[in-house]
Amino acid sequence: MANVVLEFKASAGDSEPQSRPVLIIGQQSNLQKVSWSQIKGKLQPVVSKEIWQAALSGLTPNPTDSCPLYLNHAAVAALPPRVSRHNSQSSANFVSRLVRSSLPGGNNRCIVMVCERSDVFASSCAIARAFPIFSRRTTSSRRAEKKHVTVEIMIVGEEISALDVGQLECLADAAHGVRMAARIVDTPCNEMNTDHFLDEIKAVGAELGITPVIIRGEELKHRGFGGIYGVGKAAEHPPALAVLSHTPVGATQTIAWVGKGIVYDTGGLSIKGKTSMPGMKRDCGGAAAILGAYRATIKQGFKDNLHAVFCLAENAVGPTATRPDDIHTLYSGKTVEINNTDAEGRLVLADGVVYARKDLSADIILDMATLTGAQGISTGKYHAAVMTNSEKWEVACVRAGRSSGDLAHPLVYCPELHFSEFTSAMADMKNSVADRENAQSSCAGLFIGSHLGFDWPGVWVHVDIASPVHAGERATGFGVALLMALFGQASDDSMLNQVSPLGAATNTSEDKMERDCKRRRLV
Repeated sequence: MANVVLEFKASAGDSEPQSRPVLIIGQQSNLQKVSWSQIKGKLQPVVSKEIWQAALSGLTPNPTDSCPLYLNHAAVAALPPRVSRHNSQSSANFVSRLVRSSLPGGNNRCIVMVCERSDVFASSCAIARAFPIFSRRTTSSRRAEKKHVTVEIMIVGEEISALDVGQLECLADAAHGVRMAARIVDTPCNEMNTDHFLDEIKAVGAELGITPVIIRGEELKHRGFGGIYGVGKAAEHPPALAVLSHTPVGATQTIAWVGKGIVYDTGGLSIKGKTSMPGMKRDCGGAAAILGAYRATIKQGFKDNLHAVFCLAENAVGPTATRPDDIHTLYSGKTVEINNTDAEGRLVLADGVVYARKDLSADIILDMATLTGAQGISTGKYHAAVMTNSEKWEVACVRAGRSSGDLAHPLVYCPELHFSEFTSAMADMKNSVADRENAQSSCAGLFIGSHLGFDWPGVWVHVDIASPVHAGERATGFGVALLMALFGQASDDSMLNQVSPLGAATNTSEDKMERDCKRRRLV
């Protein structure tokens, strides 16, 4: 998988399965819409029309099913025939599973994705998740040759026109972003410390023609970033705040994506146990997703100001580590009594979102983070937990999750009931809740929002991806597709316009209510 080159095409051309193994995947009803003339060039001479039709008839997806067509060179796989309202119509999670389990081996392979046009983006990102990049297996490192997988998008339904070059480039950039985010998250801290993560940011910046702003080490302390500095000051590699900025002429609003980039989380002095610490290299998943999405989004053209803010630190143990009972002053000017050094993500993000408000004058601020283990309890392994001060954006996040395959579900937003969990006798607030059985994930998000101010007139969205950032031991690149879809209406790309929550007709009465409030409107 590490050496796989993924290529998206409107037509992959004809080839015998012995020379180019093939997997054909889609909902059974969509597969049956494909005529033999459309598919025979990838199956003949070893698979006849009768075998193809018999295989389709024999598929009994529950929820999925697959059938070999010729030895281990050709197969067809069926997705669930229907999904619930909290799932994506594309069945993106099942697409990834079927590609992993049913794609024949070989150095030059083909996937034919049969779907409706509305599911193309989500299906393509799901395919990308099946091909992780990072590996340190000695057997794989000895293989210098690249393996090629060509993905042909075969559209059925009402809009059957082939994808144009620009749309295929969008799919390629999105797939690159998903795989890059997964690679960063999979890479252990001895190879992905804050220095290395900054190199990743600089590389993306160089590709986009953007020079990042970097505030690092003692400069963070002097400039008042007590959250980021306090979390990362004990590590060998100093913490940093890095910013990539896209400011096109004619922009009408400013958007900031703020990512939690804890390259490793020991828990600090409130140290994690031997079973809960492994896997904490993934605590940079929010920043990794934002970096992957930012590259892809800007390459497709973006009409508004878009900033990516990366809050990078290693939560390490050492002589200078933050202690429980320490009090830090964050960039907001508010003081925080530390009662749990393992609740560090909210500290760095609080500095990040306030920087976006004060220094970048952002109208819309979205933070993305692997913030709480409780997220998996709240919304599960497949749905990100979303909390926002705008009901309209809450609905938009859920819709973007369905159209992108990166599913999302709302958390309770009720600061008047929950924020008292952070009450401190010594400071403005503590950093961890008094009652861990009272909406933990919501409270963690509220801590971040409190530094913006609950009366801030802009839009704030908090996305917790702690569980969906990985599947088993592998990262998923979760968050890239969600961000691209959520903000797709500001893109120059027609496919992202389509998957955007505003790609379809919107409620005109709601639009009228918020027409005069620039900071409350969707992009």
